[in-house]
Amino acid sequence: MKLNELRDNEGARKSRMRVGRGIGSGKGKTSGRGQKGQKARSGVAIKGFEGGQMPLHMRLPKRGFNNPFAKDFAEVNLGMIQKFIDAGKLDGTKLVDHEALKAAGLARGGKDGVRLLGKGELKDKVKFTVAGASKGAVAAVEKAGGSVEVTLPTNLEIKALKAEATAKRLEKKKKK
Repeated sequence: MKLNELRDNEGARKSRMRVGRGIGSGKGKTSGRGQKGQKARSGVAIKGFEGGQMPLHMRLPKRGFNNPFAKDFAEVNLGMIQKFIDAGKLDGTKLVDHEALKAAGLARGGKDGVRLLGKGELKDKVKFTVAGASKGAVAAVEKAGGSVEVTLPTNLEIKALKAEATAKRLEKKKKK
C-alpha cells in the first residue's frame, strides 16, 4: 500500500443530496419541502410558535428561583485530596488553600473560595485554609492530626471587593 492509494472505506462518506435538480433526481421541484406555506420559504424560525395561540412554554407556570447573591464555592472532597497527595500532585506538608488546590487541578471555578467536604478518608496530617468546611470534614482532618481554618470574608470585606470590581468595570468602560 502506498500513500497515494489510501482511500476511505466504501460508503464511509456520503455525498450530499443536490436538491432542485429535476424530477428524476427524486428531490426536484419543491426540494422535499412540500407545497407553499411559510416552511417552504427560506429563513423560517417558528420553534415555539403555535399559530397565534399562547405558546405552551408561556402557558406553564414558572418554577424555582435563582439566587443572584448565592456563594460559588469549589467543592473538594477529602478523598480526592488524599488521592492527589499520594500521587504527588499536591504537597500535604505545606499549607493547602485555594491556590494550591487550583494549581493541583482539584478546585475548578469557585470564585468565592473552596468548601471542604468529608467524603473519603484523609490519612496525612494536612493544614487547610478554606472558605468553608462541613462538620464531618473538620472532624476527619482533626482526627488525622491536621487543622482547618475557615476564612469566609466579612460583609465589610465583601463590600470592599464589590466596590473594587465596580471601579475596574468603570475603568474598562472608559478605555473603550
